[in-house]
Amino acid sequence: MPQVGIDDIAIYVPRLYLALRDFAKLRGADFEKLNQGLGLSAMAIPDVHEDTATMGANAVAQLIDSNSIDPRRIGRIYLGTESALDGAKPTATYIVDMLQQKYADDYGSGSFGHCDVIDLTFACIGAVDALHNMLDWVARGGVEEDRVGIVAFADHAKYDLGSSGEYTQGAGGGAILIKHNPRLLAIADIWGVATTPVHDFFKPRREIPVRSMLEGVFELVEQSGEAVAEGLVDKVLNALPVSGNSKVQPFANETIVLHRDTPIFDGQFSNRCYAEGVKDAFADFANKAACSGRLDPERDKPLTDQWSRLVVHLPYAYQGKRMLPDVFQLDRSHLPEWQAIVADIGSAPVAEHYADSPEGIEDFAKAKDQYRRSLANTPQFRAFVERKLEKSQRASSLVGNQYTGSIFLALVSVLESDYQEQIDLRGEMLGFCGYGSGAKAKVFEGEVQDHWQQVAAKFRLFERLADRHAIDAVAYESLHRGVSKKSFLGPRKEFVLLGVGLDRGLEGQRSYAWVDD
Repeated sequence: MPQVGIDDIAIYVPRLYLALRDFAKLRGADFEKLNQGLGLSAMAIPDVHEDTATMGANAVAQLIDSNSIDPRRIGRIYLGTESALDGAKPTATYIVDMLQQKYADDYGSGSFGHCDVIDLTFACIGAVDALHNMLDWVARGGVEEDRVGIVAFADHAKYDLGSSGEYTQGAGGGAILIKHNPRLLAIADIWGVATTPVHDFFKPRREIPVRSMLEGVFELVEQSGEAVAEGLVDKVLNALPVSGNSKVQPFANETIVLHRDTPIFDGQFSNRCYAEGVKDAFADFANKAACSGRLDPERDKPLTDQWSRLVVHLPYAYQGKRMLPDVFQLDRSHLPEWQAIVADIGSAPVAEHYADSPEGIEDFAKAKDQYRRSLANTPQFRAFVERKLEKSQRASSLVGNQYTGSIFLALVSVLESDYQEQIDLRGEMLGFCGYGSGAKAKVFEGEVQDHWQQVAAKFRLFERLADRHAIDAVAYESLHRGVSKKSFLGPRKEFVLLGVGLDRGLEGQRSYAWVDD
């Protein structure tokens, strides 16, 4: 079959960043632990005029311009995001609206009028899902039809101030050009999948009873030293109007529904879900690859050793090497190499050795956590990480978490690093492990094409990261809280958010524009 895959990638990163050393000082944290232990150096911070839509649109425009694409040829733009701006209107429609503004003079006001757009949301794996679907669509059109599709991704990884996830924050967007006969990566239609419905990380609708909200307010008043009259909460509630046209249920008995960009999460549980999910998806991929004839089921060489590089979801730079011991073990358990490791650290824990109870299940999970740490510290696994993963970590260290885009930021980090080091990857295979909380993992592979260096030469990712503007802790917290109303850096040749609200249309309506200089 004709090859389908990634022809080019554009990465957009905000020009503001907070150095992790300054963050550590702000929170009284150990910088060496964050830097040496987790690989963190800086977190990208969106400016006042930036949001999910502008970051995605800027990346797509960069991709269109660098490849001189006629927008009227783009059949689909699929956006992977978990930072959607609306509960019904796809953020991808805002992106297309901005693109139509920018390209109207050259291609007409309706240049994207026949482009199919949609958001795909599954936590951090949404952009991988978008890629999976886009590859199918392009392939189905055949070489003669020569379909052109773009996978976009954009997110602001934002956590509550002072929370345990705050140091992993980041932001950015990107766009991937999907075509037949790609210059960068050809991706075969073999996908390992593992889905397990869990609550490791999610962004629920928060419901707050009006009574609880008022009681909380008056409690703060009392804490400030002011007296609050007895029964004041009930008096205020009785004075509230009824809800809408209701004559029965008073507003006081209702709840206020809130949405927050920051998540609810269990970090330790999420790590376990990541490790188990990727292991199961890897096993599914290996089985499908063997059935398709891609792999010899009795192979002597581990599948991961057939991949020159591993590209994985990186919520922080060193997450990959913490999550992959399970895959490393599964891929080598039939080889003499593994017996040498067992002789050093012992055998992996077995579920049957633990009680079939909540306590026993937790004890087994803790034992597996400890075994992963022991395996991660073996010289065999450390050498594996240095060969396969190290280059993918470099950009993540300087940007932070991009949620759906993290795996593709890692890909660009790999390709640009190998290009700069003059390593020829032509014909080499790259392995991909995506993960999204909730939870789902996908494993696939791509073959590096003959013209990959021509594409990678234009990335200039690390050059752009070095040209960013550092902000201090005061500026960071004001941006995080939404207090800042004026951009810290004036926009230049980019899309900007003009405003939100009734003064620009309906309530919540968002307005954008292209700033040329």
